[in-house]
Amino acid sequence: MHVRTLTGGLVAACLVTLSLTGGQAVAAVPRTVDAPLAARVLTYDAAGSAEFRSAVDRGAAIWNESVDAVELRPAAAGQRANIRVLADNGWPRALPTTLGNGTVYIGRQAVDQGYNTIRISAHELGHILGLPDRKPGPCSSLMSGSTAGIACTNPYPNTAEKAEVEGNFGGALAGRAPAVRAGVIVD
Repeated sequence: MHVRTLTGGLVAACLVTLSLTGGQAVAAVPRTVDAPLAARVLTYDAAGSAEFRSAVDRGAAIWNESVDAVELRPAAAGQRANIRVLADNGWPRALPTTLGNGTVYIGRQAVDQGYNTIRISAHELGHILGLPDRKPGPCSSLMSGSTAGIACTNPYPNTAEKAEVEGNFGGALAGRAPAVRAGVIVD
């Protein structure tokens, strides 16, 4: 009974729409393949990143240079940020909550051991963008993290890492997007 009533209501709505448009069917204009998707803007608050503020800003800029589907911007005063970045005395880590949201800790322990602050920032932001650790790994892989050693200062994601973030955010290079796991990703 309810199905028949609902179906009848839908048919009536279609007939009214057709009569209002002069009998011509009106369809939504599909997005063309060539039309670029707007980048998903994620804001970050680095007010608590202390001496690492410039490294955090540079890490965000590297992601902005590397991918099209997402853009990291500093949060405006009073704006709730998607990503909080804090400095502490522990090891660097990211606590993603959902894709594009979470907290990053730039830990002084790794910096004191000689690891590059910009690489740390870009790596931890990579976790918030949905990338897992890739250990062990070479210096050419941003997500290899600490296994590349303290001599590695490469803060740039490789081609596969870029494509994975594009896929996570529906960009032009979209592929299979992995699920984001809630919890701590520790390097």
